Amino acid sequence: MLLFFTLGLLVHFVFFASIFDIYFTSPLIHGMTPQFTPLPPPARRLVLFVADGLRADSLYELDENGNSRAPFIRSIIMHEGSWGISHTRVPTESRPGHVAMIAGFYEDVSAVAKGWKENPVEFDSLFNESKYTWSWGSPDILPMFAKGATGDHVYTYSYDAEREDFGADDATKLDTWVFDKVKDFFHAARNNQSLFSKVNEEKVVFFLHLLGLDTNGHAHRPSSREYKDNIKIVDDKVKEIVSMFQHFYGNDGKTAFIFTSDHGMTDWGSHGAGHPSETLTPLVTWGAGIKYPQKVSAQQFEDEFLKEWRLESWKRQDVNQADIAPLMASLIGVPFPLNSVGILPVEYLNNTDLFKAESMFTNAVQILEQFKVKMTQKKEATLPFLFTPFKWLSDSKQIDILRKARLYIKQGKFDEAVSLCTELIHLALKGLSYYHTYDRFFLGISVAIGFVGWTSYVSLLIIKSHSNLTRSISKEVKKASHLLPCSFVAIGILVTFFLLIQACPWTYYVYCLLPVPIWYAVLKEFQVIQDLVASLLTFPLSHFVGHLLICTLGIEVLVLSFFYRYMLTAGLVIFAGWPFLTQLWTRAKVTSLSWTFFSLLLAVFPLMPVVGRKPDLSLVMSAGLLVLLLSLFVITSLIKRKNSFIKEELLVHLLQMLSTVLSMYVVYSTHNSLLKKQGLPLMNQVVSWAILASSLVVPLLSSPVLFQRLISILLSLMSTYLLLSTGYEALFPLVLSCLMFIWIHMEQETLQQSGVCCKQKLTSIQFSYNTDIIQFRHLCLDDIRRAFFLVFFLVTAFFGTGNIASINSFDLASVYCFLTVFSPFMMGSLMMWKILIPFVLVMCAFEAVQLTTQLSSKSLFLIVLVISDIMALHFFFLVKDYGSWLDIGTSISHYVIVMSMTIFLVFLNGLAQLLTTKKLRLYGKPKSHLI
Repeated sequence: MLLFFTLGLLVHFVFFASIFDIYFTSPLIHGMTPQFTPLPPPARRLVLFVADGLRADSLYELDENGNSRAPFIRSIIMHEGSWGISHTRVPTESRPGHVAMIAGFYEDVSAVAKGWKENPVEFDSLFNESKYTWSWGSPDILPMFAKGATGDHVYTYSYDAEREDFGADDATKLDTWVFDKVKDFFHAARNNQSLFSKVNEEKVVFFLHLLGLDTNGHAHRPSSREYKDNIKIVDDKVKEIVSMFQHFYGNDGKTAFIFTSDHGMTDWGSHGAGHPSETLTPLVTWGAGIKYPQKVSAQQFEDEFLKEWRLESWKRQDVNQADIAPLMASLIGVPFPLNSVGILPVEYLNNTDLFKAESMFTNAVQILEQFKVKMTQKKEATLPFLFTPFKWLSDSKQIDILRKARLYIKQGKFDEAVSLCTELIHLALKGLSYYHTYDRFFLGISVAIGFVGWTSYVSLLIIKSHSNLTRSISKEVKKASHLLPCSFVAIGILVTFFLLIQACPWTYYVYCLLPVPIWYAVLKEFQVIQDLVASLLTFPLSHFVGHLLICTLGIEVLVLSFFYRYMLTAGLVIFAGWPFLTQLWTRAKVTSLSWTFFSLLLAVFPLMPVVGRKPDLSLVMSAGLLVLLLSLFVITSLIKRKNSFIKEELLVHLLQMLSTVLSMYVVYSTHNSLLKKQGLPLMNQVVSWAILASSLVVPLLSSPVLFQRLISILLSLMSTYLLLSTGYEALFPLVLSCLMFIWIHMEQETLQQSGVCCKQKLTSIQFSYNTDIIQFRHLCLDDIRRAFFLVFFLVTAFFGTGNIASINSFDLASVYCFLTVFSPFMMGSLMMWKILIPFVLVMCAFEAVQLTTQLSSKSLFLIVLVISDIMALHFFFLVKDYGSWLDIGTSISHYVIVMSMTIFLVFLNGLAQLLTTKKLRLYGKPKSHLI
């Protein structure tokens, strides 16, 4: 059993990791030579302002009085520079956004999990190519571009991480700190000859990272007064800094300014996914080398923003976020970042046509260099007769386009040269994508074969060991044939030899060789397959087709629920009618009506809004009162049954009631404190962490009697859940648990109706660490329904109150009772625990179902594994890295969720067993298992 679960975990970890090797590997390539424009640049220095978390509409739109929130930036748009929208990619997080702007390439999607503190991989950036770069701002961003930079020329000045507090009274202090430090820096430069000479060099960059807007957006939402006032403060301070630069450099006209953002933010104060409010960011440029405003009579864009912002008369020029890097490099005359895939937006440049053409030619050569290196790497790692080159950009075509472009520049046909270079860039980018995904089909087929083989093996294991379908298998021991193992050994050797010749990465060996032992194990059970087919042939065809259709429909409903949450509602409505489709209604009317009522009540939650909702403390308080009422009911019932009543039980429930009261107080107190901008009270923080720590220990003090232990688990976990709730979701675990309690009753009634076993009193059943194996029975068709119910309830636990397939449905306000200082991994862990609490409640109820129906946990778990793997195979083929960024992010997260659910199921099954079977005693008595 342990060996099987270990192998199962290993196999699923491989399947889980495979999509990142197949779909989302790092785009970084090394081995290119730097490329720069041979003409003098228009600017000696560049000032980059990045307003973290600033939405395009928040900056450009007018307020209710018709005035701009950023009058200085708006005057730049109208009188001095060029503007547009910078389109970001997912994930819309600070790290990928800054890498795209400053290094010019889009990190693979998994980069969001690599951390913010420093750069885990070496890549070239504008800062690295500059003569000197000075940067001020967040300690989460600046070190990324300082580590790995060649030489000692990138200087960083950061405030303490503790300043990034979502509960602080004034987050704009993060921005004023940056502006004040820049002023102090230039004041010091006047009195320091060495520093003065450095800042007067050419090819110099000044980077101001402004985190106040992001912090205020998370804490108060982008529609808040705090967020809008922050925009005004940033605008005023940018105006001061620009004036200071002009004064310091004697108005030499050699400073270029760029104002932009790394990502936007949703109305509900989150980011990470592909909503337009997150992917549309402002871009305003002015100064040396930047084109002056262009008045136009009409502009064609799919959106209606120009009219809304009253900017329809000023030419809007949109770019992709990675295009900003070559623009900045061109302005100060440094080599384009080596891995940049940005296309220089020449329409922003105010320079000669020769300069624009030469800059585009440099851009084309720089991207073509990446294409050549990538092609060479792939060609060297592929057998000659198997290598298929990118046909649209052959060596001869490359030479031809470059020769023509150079000829056009010599002849003064600059527009034609720019057009030709743009065509070459697009072809090179397509070629880069082609070689980047060259092995995708091969790896995808290998993993799919392994997936199908594993699911087949588990299915055969269920049939062989846990059902009575193969009782007719001959017990005669046949002489082992060496043909099958020899064949698979030969296949394994051939695959290994093929991969060795191509010098493939070690992960390729895992993906390609894993199916070999899996399919060997499947074909080794040929006798079981034969016997199963024989058994199925005796089954009525109509019954077989009917059961197959029901199973298929059930799995498809589960798959569709990942895209459309209302499918969960439809499923729960069908569940509500289940007792009336069987004889359960006549046997247990009260239980059946309760099942119907709570199924319909739970069906309401998937219809509720996932994101954009405002905090509603009244619902959190209501949930807390219901928990207290439940606690009182339990205590009353214990007192009535004097024979089972003990002081220790009473003390446990009083502790849980105290935790609930404290949770309600902390939620209310913290909310008020943050509204008053007084931060998170230390005592509230201490109490919150203490409740979280105790929530997994207190249930172990309660009686192991089935319902008493389950109610104790619910009461303890609800205290933590209340602390992590901001609205209606606080009621969700209560309703879900009520349905789980009734499910246990329903399954016992179902089992008694089928005559499998006699009914036990649930009040007399106790959770036990060691279960008598003689009690276990064979699987029946109804057990497939039980396993399906578990998977359905697990999916409902995931998506019942939110769509965790989307990063932006996380609300940071959920963790404010625990911490408000920005800590992405700690905050993420707390929100993940909030998601897992309903999961744990379902798993504990399933432990009870297994116990009351006298079924081996292994057999039901194997059925759940098959259902989950079939779903995962669906999502494996649905993963995409094209289309809208929302679609890409969603397709990844769906696959990751299903695979995580399968992997976590083993760990959560162990946690559920621990919570239900372990017994701790007060007064220093030792731990003991109840047997």
